[in-house]
Amino acid sequence: MSDYDSFAADYDTWAADMTEDVAWYVGLAREADEPIVELAVGSGRVAIPIARETGKRVIGIDSSKAMLAIAHERSRGLPLELREGDIRDFALEQPVDLVICPFRSLLHLPTWRDKRRVFERVAEALGPGGRFAWNAFAFSPFIAAALHDQRVEHENGRWELNRYFSADSRIELVRGAGDETLGVLRAWWVGKAEWEGLIDVSGLEVEALYGGFAREPLTDDSLELVWVARKPA
Repeated sequence: MSDYDSFAADYDTWAADMTEDVAWYVGLAREADEPIVELAVGSGRVAIPIARETGKRVIGIDSSKAMLAIAHERSRGLPLELREGDIRDFALEQPVDLVICPFRSLLHLPTWRDKRRVFERVAEALGPGGRFAWNAFAFSPFIAAALHDQRVEHENGRWELNRYFSADSRIELVRGAGDETLGVLRAWWVGKAEWEGLIDVSGLEVEALYGGFAREPLTDDSLELVWVARKPA
C-alpha cells in the first residue's frame, strides 16, 4: 500500500497551492515527441493538463492504486495511459523523448540506491538527446528550524505537522483532520551535488538547473531546484 492511498480522496485539497510547476512541464511536453512519460503521476495533476493542452499521449506510472483510480476517472477521453508500478523498476516498449517527475516525488525514495535505480531506468528509457526533468526543494536549515514540530492549520479542520530528522536527511509530514491522523508522508532531502552524482552515474548530462519554474538562476535564496538532464545524442 502506498503512503498516498490514505490522502487520495482529498488530495486536491492538500495540493491546492501546487500550480506553478504545471505550465513548466506542459512547455517541455510541447517540445517533445510523444509519448511523454510521467513518473509518480498520482491523480494526474500534471499529466492531465499535458494530455489536454498538447494532445500528446502520456504514460503515467504510480504505485498508488487509489491515486491512479482518481486519475483514471478524471482523464476520460484524454490520451493518458496509466500504469501501476514501482518507478524504480519501470520499463518502456520503446525509447521516448521526455520523462518527467514533478513535485519533488523523487524525494520519497529513501536511499541513494533507490534514486540511482530510477535514474538508470530513465537513462535506458530515453532515446538519444532525450530529456529527464524533475524538481525538488532546496533544503533550508532556517525553514527546517522554523517548521520543526509545528502544527499548521488548514481549512475544514485539516492540519499538518512537519518533523525533520538530520541523521538520515528525513522529513516526516504528518497530516490529519480534527482529532484524526490520516497518515504520514516521508521524504529525504537531496543536495545539488548528490543530484549531479546521480546524473553522472546514470550516463546523463546536465542541460539546465534553475532556481524556480520561471527559469530564474539558482541562488543561495532559492527554494526549489528545477533540473533538466539530457541523454547524450
